[in-house]
Amino acid sequence: MILNANQLKALRQRNDEELRKEQPSYGYPAQTIRDLLHTIEATKKEKKKWQRLAQERGSVIELLKKAQEESA
Repeated sequence: MILNANQLKALRQRNDEELRKEQPSYGYPAQTIRDLLHTIEATKKEKKKWQRLAQERGSVIELLKKAQEESA
């Protein structure tokens, strides 16, 4: 299942409430959900990092192509 930003926000809020109440509820434990939400955030940060790296790599390749064309 793919969750959008609003669904993740709602899940995070509901989970935070359950952690504050410290009452066990049905389904997955609140700590497990919290860990999964942290994993999602870390994955998003990694994705952004790799996207920036790919953009920088693309610009360097373009500069090298232009330099090669000028020298030829």
